[in-house]
Amino acid sequence: MAEIKLKVNAREEIGKESVKKLRRRGLVPAVVYKGKDSLNIKMSANEFLDVIRTKAGENVIVTLQMEGEKVSAKSKKASRTAIIKEIQYHPVRGDVLHVDFNEISLTEEITVKVPIAAKGEAEGIKEGGVLEHVLWEIEVECLPTQIPENIPVDVSALKIGDSILVKDLKVPAEVKVLADPETTVISMAAPHVEEEEEAKPEEELVEPEVIMEKKPEEEAAAEEGKESEKGKQKE
Repeated sequence: MAEIKLKVNAREEIGKESVKKLRRRGLVPAVVYKGKDSLNIKMSANEFLDVIRTKAGENVIVTLQMEGEKVSAKSKKASRTAIIKEIQYHPVRGDVLHVDFNEISLTEEITVKVPIAAKGEAEGIKEGGVLEHVLWEIEVECLPTQIPENIPVDVSALKIGDSILVKDLKVPAEVKVLADPETTVISMAAPHVEEEEEAKPEEELVEPEVIMEKKPEEEAAAEEGKESEKGKQKE
C-alpha cells in the first residue's frame, strides 16, 4: 500500500460563498474525521489530484502534514495519518469540490473496499460466451499498511457456464474478506440469442356474400307471375 504526504492547512472558511473563493484560489476544502471529532482543512487541488491519479487510488494512506500555528493549536498534532473516505466532484467539469478523510491508526485494522481486477482472456469468449463482471469491488478488513491495491482474478480458464465465487479469490493471508463466500464475482454466460417471434397463423379469410344477378329468363317468369296475379284480382 502506497503512503504519501500531503500538505494541508486549517480551514476557517465555512459556507457556500467562502468555499467558492477557496476553489477559485486553487484550493480544495476538506474534513478529517476521527470518531465524532472532525477538523476542517484545505489543500492544493493540484497536489491532491496527483495523489489520486498516481498513488493507487482512494485506498492510499495519506500523511496529512498540518502547517501553520492555528493547526498546531487546534489539533495538537503536526501530522495525521488518514485514508480518503469520499470525494465529491463537480457534475459537469469533474473538478474536486470536497474531500472527506478518515483518520486511522497504522496498528488498528480497518474495513475498506478493494477493486477486483480480471486478468487474462476467458476460454468461453472463443465459444461466443459473454464475460459478466458481477462484483467490481469487495469489502475487506486488515491493517492499513496491508490493504491490497486490487484483487486480481484469473479468468482465462472460464468456459460457458463457469463462474468465480468470493470463496475462490486469492487474497493475502493477513487480509480478511467480509463478503458472502458464495457470492458470484465473475461468470461466463452463454451467448445472448434473440428469440424469433412465433409466426402467427393466417387469419381465415371470410368470403363476402355475392348477390348474383337474376338471369333474363328468371326476370320474365317473375313478371308473368305478377301479371297473372293481377288478372285474378280483377275477376
